[in-house]
Amino acid sequence: MSGEGSASKSRYKDSVNLPDTAFPMRGDLAKREPEILAEWTSQGLYARIQEARKDAPLFVLHDGPPYSNGHIHYGHILNKILKDIVVKSRTMSGFRTPFVPGWDTHGLPIELAVEREIPPGKRAAMSPAEIRGACREYALKHVAIQRTEFQRLGVLGDWEHPYLTLDPTYEGAIARALAKFTRNGYLYRGHKPVSWCPRDKTALAEAEIEYADKTSPSVYVRFPLVGSASGSGMINDAWRATLDPRLEGKRLALVIWTTTPWTLPANLAIVANPRFTYVAIPNPRDAGEWLLVAKALAESVVTAIKGDAAAALRDAIEITPAQMATLEGARYEHPFITTPVRDVDYRLWFADYVEDTAGTGLVHTAPGHGADDYRTGVAHDLPPYAPLDDTGRYTAGVGLDRGPARIDLTGKSTDEANPIIVGHLTSTGYLLNPPTDSIRHSYAHCWRCKGPIIYRATPQWFIAMDHEGFRTRALEQIRDTDWVPAWGEDRIYAMIANRPDWVLSRQRLWGTPIPVFYCTGCKAEHANADTMEHIAAIFDREGADAWWTRTVAELVPPGTTCGSCGAGPDKLEREKDIVDVWFESGVSWLAMQSREDRADYQNIDLYLEGSDQHRGWFHSSLLASLGVQGRAPYKEVITHGFVLDENGIPYSKSAIAKAKAEGKKTTYIEPETVIAKGGTELFRLWVGSTEFRNDITYSQTILDGLAEWYRKLRNTAKFLLGTLKDFDPNKHGRADVTLATDRYVLARLDEAVAQIRAAYDKYELHVVHRLLVELVTVDVSALYSDVAKDRLYSDAVDSPARRAAQVVLYECLRAIATLAAPILCFTAEDIWRYMPKRAGDPDSVHLVEFPTPATTTNPLGADFAVLLAWRERVTKTLEPFRAAKHKSVDAAIVVRPGPDRAVLERHAAELADLFIVSSVTLAPESDAGDPVTVTEHAGLRCERCWKRYDHLAAEPNDVCERCADALRALKA
Repeated sequence: MSGEGSASKSRYKDSVNLPDTAFPMRGDLAKREPEILAEWTSQGLYARIQEARKDAPLFVLHDGPPYSNGHIHYGHILNKILKDIVVKSRTMSGFRTPFVPGWDTHGLPIELAVEREIPPGKRAAMSPAEIRGACREYALKHVAIQRTEFQRLGVLGDWEHPYLTLDPTYEGAIARALAKFTRNGYLYRGHKPVSWCPRDKTALAEAEIEYADKTSPSVYVRFPLVGSASGSGMINDAWRATLDPRLEGKRLALVIWTTTPWTLPANLAIVANPRFTYVAIPNPRDAGEWLLVAKALAESVVTAIKGDAAAALRDAIEITPAQMATLEGARYEHPFITTPVRDVDYRLWFADYVEDTAGTGLVHTAPGHGADDYRTGVAHDLPPYAPLDDTGRYTAGVGLDRGPARIDLTGKSTDEANPIIVGHLTSTGYLLNPPTDSIRHSYAHCWRCKGPIIYRATPQWFIAMDHEGFRTRALEQIRDTDWVPAWGEDRIYAMIANRPDWVLSRQRLWGTPIPVFYCTGCKAEHANADTMEHIAAIFDREGADAWWTRTVAELVPPGTTCGSCGAGPDKLEREKDIVDVWFESGVSWLAMQSREDRADYQNIDLYLEGSDQHRGWFHSSLLASLGVQGRAPYKEVITHGFVLDENGIPYSKSAIAKAKAEGKKTTYIEPETVIAKGGTELFRLWVGSTEFRNDITYSQTILDGLAEWYRKLRNTAKFLLGTLKDFDPNKHGRADVTLATDRYVLARLDEAVAQIRAAYDKYELHVVHRLLVELVTVDVSALYSDVAKDRLYSDAVDSPARRAAQVVLYECLRAIATLAAPILCFTAEDIWRYMPKRAGDPDSVHLVEFPTPATTTNPLGADFAVLLAWRERVTKTLEPFRAAKHKSVDAAIVVRPGPDRAVLERHAAELADLFIVSSVTLAPESDAGDPVTVTEHAGLRCERCWKRYDHLAAEPNDVCERCADALRALKA
């Protein structure tokens, strides 16, 4: 019999409708993706998409500019693929979605990189225009590198016309924005403390600062009050009136704590909190002196200075806020300056910002080295004294302009000065704690060079945050914007609410100059909005190099004179500083609006960047847009997390480069290496499968896991394409579908389409991925392909049941290809090219819109919930039967449905196919027993379809009637 069976099988194998397609099972992505990219480029796919959607509603995602320095990294990959998925999904949802990539091409990293490439002697002889030319060449080289790498990711956009901050029209837009700020009174020049990098020799913006741990000296310093024990023994009459008798004839000293001893030579005041209660405690090393500290911190102070805390607290003399108030203006002795030169120097003042959570409750105040310090200085006519040069070294004669100095720090860096200062404090008795004490704490660092910054008063240009309610209006715009995740709103709100005035100037060369002038005669500033707009027009034509190549007379409008003394252009000197690059990138929306080809950027819908941009691009764009056009530049802002390695550590490009330079082993693999080996589709799947609003883990293990699902998708697509080899979607459609199983699967498909489209609309890409996986693996592969396979293989080619099954599979495959296209853009294109096409279908899946669900409800959902539960029960019951070398189609089963009888009876004709057995019998209600009974079907096996029947056909006599009909149809 086995020989006869094999012969029959061989005889009928060519009559079975087996799947057949040239669609490759292997993606061969590293080879295939570049071929598809080349086709997209040669066919002008992006331009075709824009033309096809020219009358559609507009949706604009504005690309935040990456820095044009080096190759792209995993953070870039995450960001650009996310944007591409959003743009493609909006396009396929029926929108016109232009995407113009941009680059930040100015700034310090490029200037420093160019400086390293030019010999020092040659650089000194180069003009500003020559140095800028070298910077431009460097920036454009890296724009070209990154553009190729971004395109390799499958990102579609107007790559031939990106926006670059070095473009002349962009530089003109920057100058025009500055003119607007100036006209509205926001721009001013001030001399006050700013964040300063002594290595890069420039001021820093808030967004250019990062925090890292640093070990610093920890010093408790006594500042004796002048006259506290002289003459009458009192500082003043008011103090005498409330004095505790125990302080009679005693000396008093204010105690401060600082981790920056290098700022002590610039100390001009000490500040207490008017609401705090203070105490006087005995100095453990001087019985004639009492130390003043906040009551809440007394114990920790005594412990730090190695005193007896219990005894000190027992002897402490409480000083109420009212008593402390009598000390306002009291002078103290300075550890470094012998004699004050001004009456207001070295006195005790009060301010609410003093805290009692750490330190002593008394704050050492150097108005040239801190924001709070500066405000105190303004309130009490103290200058922003900061005796440091641009490299962070002390200037000659430190302290001499404040009175004779006790030590010479000339030429010393802050790090070099710290031990000298601590040594002086120790030897002169001003230091209360051990000189070796230190503290490990979080400290501000420059994000470029990674070194600690200093706070230093210098002349800078600022944008006034509180002029005419600017800050308040910014906060209102934040509340009117949609933030995803929602916590982003409070984060940027707090940043704007608490930020200082915007330091706009930078002491560098590679950037857009601040178009202001100084009169060399009367020293007046010439910051004029009309002049700026005139210069902006020059920049539009010639670029910002004109600032250095033209004379002042050629830059300013005819007839320009100094507004103070009337001097002409020959007495005007141009500003040497450039504008903050964050201001530059912050006006990117304006630069785009200024382009003749970008009328579609008048209203931008979405910004999408990493969560660090709340303090960066989102922040600067909001303020720049508010100052120019009175509103936020965006309607919605989405943030993604950082890329972490498999140990949960963020990928840091600089840290990895440093480790490699030091010869340390790293597990980091350059993205270009991964792409060259395995393509980018798995990167896209990685991005599309994650909850990107959180930090995202990347590893080869994760990619390997996604590769398993990817292979399942290709396998399913290959099967579906193979079964559709003879299908024409123009001849057959949903109207041909009558069987309940087919109608249920189509309704399930409609549900999935609606859910996936909704998930795309809400940027829930991980939900899109999950729903696609369920659609492919559960509904299509595990269920419908399994159930319909018999029809597809064994029915006559044109049988209504087979064509209906093809309709269902075609609808499923079309939906899968289009819905997956934003994420798996190459694979979806590959599938699309092998699919049967409807009349009017384009040649690219990216020109197609998402399917529209025919229904949002599934009328067969309740029935099939029951039927599929029985299918699972039957499948489990069949396991021993299969283990005994039987096929499931050899089985005849009896079902005792109980309360589900009505449902199973309604669909009785389809149960055998649904359960993949030869026959299903519903037992009478009176028949007790197991829910499912399995026996071997007693009938004859059809040698073509392998199902069993009570009777076979007359001719041929070894096949069933259905297969006999199919064979006759083949001969017809």
